[in-house]
Amino acid sequence: MENRYLSGTAAKENLILNITVYADIGINMVSKEGSVVVEIVFSDSACGSLKTAQHYGQGKYCGGAVGVILSHSDGSKPTEVEIKNVQREFEEKERRAWKKAVPLGGNSADVFGFNLAWSVGSIGDSGIGIERLAVLERLFSTYPEDVGKQAAEELYQSGIKNLDIIRSRAEKGEILRMWYSNQPDEICGVFWFMHLMQSWKTSSTKVVLVKMAEWEVEGASVIRHNCWGEVEPGKWHDYLDFQKDVPETLIDYIASRWSELQKENMPLRAVINGELQSVPENFYDDFILREINLQKKEFHEANLIGRILGKYQLGISDGLLALRIEEMIHEERLEAVSSAPGDGPRYRRMLRKRI
Repeated sequence: MENRYLSGTAAKENLILNITVYADIGINMVSKEGSVVVEIVFSDSACGSLKTAQHYGQGKYCGGAVGVILSHSDGSKPTEVEIKNVQREFEEKERRAWKKAVPLGGNSADVFGFNLAWSVGSIGDSGIGIERLAVLERLFSTYPEDVGKQAAEELYQSGIKNLDIIRSRAEKGEILRMWYSNQPDEICGVFWFMHLMQSWKTSSTKVVLVKMAEWEVEGASVIRHNCWGEVEPGKWHDYLDFQKDVPETLIDYIASRWSELQKENMPLRAVINGELQSVPENFYDDFILREINLQKKEFHEANLIGRILGKYQLGISDGLLALRIEEMIHEERLEAVSSAPGDGPRYRRMLRKRI
């Protein structure tokens, strides 16, 4: 029985689309040396996509239930015809991708995700401590308290549990394979994990890194993925050619660099000219202000956040942007002119410029 999980967001004309499909799975991924490979990613969406990739394209395509949440950017309700057309388009795309795909192989129990937002907030804790929980709660504070706090707690507890399992498996000689990109949370996740590994005192743990290519060419199209969570399940196998064994020297360098970042302990971290750097809390404000200048006097905050995420591909979360916009409200650059519905994020409201 399949129980697939894949989530993503796409825009078509003035439509905002969220699709969720559900899946599960089989046998352990074994390296050429005969060791089981432990897969490590740094977001929930990447974790779901990788698990699906393990058996994606295997056997006959059976399809599945496709849930579609569709809305117009002006807030109007989509028609049944629009919803059905989007469902058909997705199902046909999924069928073609299935036929072309090569299964990655492996077992879903070997895949571990750390959605801990290491590019944001204090990194004084070497492990997954109470400081990290506080950062997650702050990022989710734009949601109703009962929703945001629960989500933060679940990510925190999941990270602790996964870390204990991975350490135990590393001590048994299993290979750790980490998938990352220059997206801030993913590269920070790798640096944090390498630094943490040094405290384990585990001898000869083999680590493999797979870094996402900056560009892909498919026919006449150039495709750029921002993070592993955006990679379709049928594409993961293609990236195995990019994997590299990590020598002890590189692990030491990465761990040392994370120690330096810990000492600086700035509010944010980002990749600048190919290097992971500490940056101030207002690092992304220019992008926000640039888009605010293009808005009418009154505008929808959610649309603003969506445009920034889609246009600039900064690799940051809606929660971080919402916090910076909230700060601009406190500074009286903006003001809220409506309230968000009680069951959704605070940024589902209208704002007015005061700058």
